Amino acid sequence: MAQCVTRVELSVSCENLLDKDVGSKSDPLCVLLQDVGGGRWAELDRTERIKNCQKPEFSKKLVVDYYFEKVQKLKFGVYDIDNKSFDLNDDDYLGGIECTLGQVVSSSVFTRPLELKKGKPAGKGTITISAEEIKDARTVYLEIEARNLDKKDFLGKSDPFLEFYKQSDVGTWQLVYRSEVVIKNNLNPCWRKFSVPLQTFCGGDFNKPIKVQCADHDSDGSHDLIGIFETNLTQLQKAGDSSPVEFECIHPEKKQKKKSYKNSGIIRIKSCKIERDYSFLDYVMGGCQINFTVGIDFTGSNGDPKSPDSLHYISPDGINEYLIAIWSVGSVVQDYDTDKLFPAFGFGAQVPPSWQVSHEFALNFNPSNPYCQGIQGIVDAYRQILPQLRLYGPTNFSPIINHVARFASHSAQQGNASQYFILLIITDGEITDLDQTRQAIVNASKLPMSIIIVGVGEADFKAMEFLDGDNGVLKSLTGEPAARDIVQFVPFRQFKNAPREALSQMVLAEVPKQLVSYYKLQGWPPVKLPEVKKM
Repeated sequence: MAQCVTRVELSVSCENLLDKDVGSKSDPLCVLLQDVGGGRWAELDRTERIKNCQKPEFSKKLVVDYYFEKVQKLKFGVYDIDNKSFDLNDDDYLGGIECTLGQVVSSSVFTRPLELKKGKPAGKGTITISAEEIKDARTVYLEIEARNLDKKDFLGKSDPFLEFYKQSDVGTWQLVYRSEVVIKNNLNPCWRKFSVPLQTFCGGDFNKPIKVQCADHDSDGSHDLIGIFETNLTQLQKAGDSSPVEFECIHPEKKQKKKSYKNSGIIRIKSCKIERDYSFLDYVMGGCQINFTVGIDFTGSNGDPKSPDSLHYISPDGINEYLIAIWSVGSVVQDYDTDKLFPAFGFGAQVPPSWQVSHEFALNFNPSNPYCQGIQGIVDAYRQILPQLRLYGPTNFSPIINHVARFASHSAQQGNASQYFILLIITDGEITDLDQTRQAIVNASKLPMSIIIVGVGEADFKAMEFLDGDNGVLKSLTGEPAARDIVQFVPFRQFKNAPREALSQMVLAEVPKQLVSYYKLQGWPPVKLPEVKKM
């Protein structure tokens, strides 16, 4: 398995972007994609969207794992976002570039002209990317409020927001954080608690100069400066629960013009804490076992397994889409499970001897011990059981999700990061119990588990895409939102002609983030803490 050498944080800015909006400037966002083989690109990360701006400096950093031994082809795409959907296909493309991560990390600053397609420049638009290795796993958490800020709006009060800049080694200021919440009409705002990785915030140097800028937000992008002050992390850290640290917000021009000028308001740092953030590898290397379970759809809509047009038909070379999906995903996941015993279930078939329809039967016909030895064991059990079943229906997902959730719930009660569960469901997509499945996923989102759905065949997978939750938070029928996004859906047909590892990379891309987000939500460190290397 390729070893990730380090993580790299990419800062992105653009100049002279095309103007696609009538009556205002474009609202750009930058997306980062990585080549996963077979001409397919998988999204790794995206920046925030900046309103009305042709010269954006994005504060959200793009994070990518750097593999020294791999040529990692990247694509940066800049889009004008005019709606709330996550999908970028309905947004105007402002240009992009293709390069390798090696090119970016080996340049101190990497600037290229944006292209609409190969050889067709996007006007005079350019993109600049700079890379920084993430060496420090700590995060700065800040709570900030202000009082008596200057009034900047003619009719109302100011709409203040904050920007933090760190000073680079050559003396320039680089944006590290922009407050998300623009507090409307308020000269005494209290901003939401926020966090910035320590590496991003000050490069791990507690005495590195930090410039804080408070401005009045204008929807047309022409924000008015309220005031600025300079500090460093050592000073900010003096803020405690009962003793905030205060800074005068100074407007340089006003200070020059008026002798009587005092300040443009006071910024109060209510609290500044530094905490350790753990990575996926910290948890895995710290003893977290990843338990892999497979659920296979044996409903009638798959077609008769003896017929060559059935999705369960095993071709003369011994494969079908179900088997390829099991191999692709299982071969990666099995490296993280020491006992290599994987429970495997089927659903939606009539099962001998009673021929009752079952929605969670063990592939090895042994309900008290449904474990298969390794991925080969799952494949063997599948081949043996196939001729013995009558494919039937309906297609119910919730029983098998709830089955794995019971194990995950039992593990969560131990109160540590020792077990995480991945359920792979392979289906032809005709789901019957959508409402019960939504509830099962919302319940499971509070547990140490992730669900991967691979859709085989040519069906309409609208319901699967809905369960994926990428277009917004999945909610149960009663309106309860999922605590975190735990479902990843991938249609197999997109990978028919791609190398086998392309499917597993796409399908498993979200799992590390999902695992870390669960343990972070619980506040659980790895079972064995990583050693802190002495500098």
